[in-house]
Amino acid sequence: MQNLMLNRLDQYLINQFWVILVIAIMGFLSIFLVVDLIENLDRFMDNKVPAEIVLKYYIYSIPYFISIGLPMAVLISTVFSLGSMVKRNEWTAMKASGISLYRVATPLILCGLLLSGVSFLLDNNLVSYGNEKRFEIDRDYVKRKSRHKLKNTLKDIFLQKNSSSHISLSKYQIQKKIGYNLTMVDLGQLTIRERVDAKKISWNSDSLKWLVSDFSVRQFDLIGLETDVRIGKSDSLMNLGFIPDDIQQQARKPDELDYYKLTERIIQLKKNGVDTVRWEVTRYMKISFAFTNLIVILCGIPLVVLKERNSLSFGAGASVFVIFGYYAFIKFGQSLGFKGVMDPLTSAWIGNIIFTLGAIILFLKSKS
Repeated sequence: MQNLMLNRLDQYLINQFWVILVIAIMGFLSIFLVVDLIENLDRFMDNKVPAEIVLKYYIYSIPYFISIGLPMAVLISTVFSLGSMVKRNEWTAMKASGISLYRVATPLILCGLLLSGVSFLLDNNLVSYGNEKRFEIDRDYVKRKSRHKLKNTLKDIFLQKNSSSHISLSKYQIQKKIGYNLTMVDLGQLTIRERVDAKKISWNSDSLKWLVSDFSVRQFDLIGLETDVRIGKSDSLMNLGFIPDDIQQQARKPDELDYYKLTERIIQLKKNGVDTVRWEVTRYMKISFAFTNLIVILCGIPLVVLKERNSLSFGAGASVFVIFGYYAFIKFGQSLGFKGVMDPLTSAWIGNIIFTLGAIILFLKSKS
């Protein structure tokens, strides 16, 4: 009999949770879209951005806004779905029947785990793709007033197209597609096979090749001895094995890439001796932030049952402090990681660790 009651309780809680969650997400999404449109309206109008482009911009923005609003919606769903039971004295009856808070919380915790997985997939697929597209629209149509400008000039660029090809440029002008002081080394299994040096390279869009100026091409044998040298003072078209888009990826910030591209980028940068702390912190944040949905549920459940008489009002009020406090700790840890005060893994997870411990303490207190 009790098992039947628990099954019905699980179904009721889950149904309530998902209904409120959908409503909350739609509410936050509407607020974010309206606020962002009001904020950007003058920029769109000043640059005479077509209405269909503005529409595309906000379609691409939807995954990002959902990702940001999801933890808040999850916390609200937890508070109101469980709070409604407490308000109707159903929780008091269940306690009297010997049903523990842990058993009541189980379906909500499972929902939190599911949402954490969905959040990770959303952030590393739709959000990354949507951000890339809306940043492109911002740069192409809003231009000078764009909030997502790429740097006009990149310095100290390192590229690795494959395991043997290593490329470096001292400077690259993005708009003009001109690079300076190129060094490209093709490594064999043990020794260097070819080295190309050039003072200047310019992209030729007609031939889809680089126009190389003041260059030298050196060939080496199996034991590393130079066998041939070709020096050119006049301009020459060459296929160097990379294109401007490959270089332009250098201008992308870590938070514009998904987890997998970040991992590839970190490996590439480490091989070239570049400091990757900022990139590693951002990569670990991709995982830790996904667990926000589970952690806010763990915090929200005991907040509701601690004050049974005023469960909804107390839970709703406390949830505001929880969500803003949690975001503050995330940013604090991230800043410490960026500055090298804390290692990347710890800085990304410090907020999760502190609030999980806080949730455990609240659970123990609400049980007593």
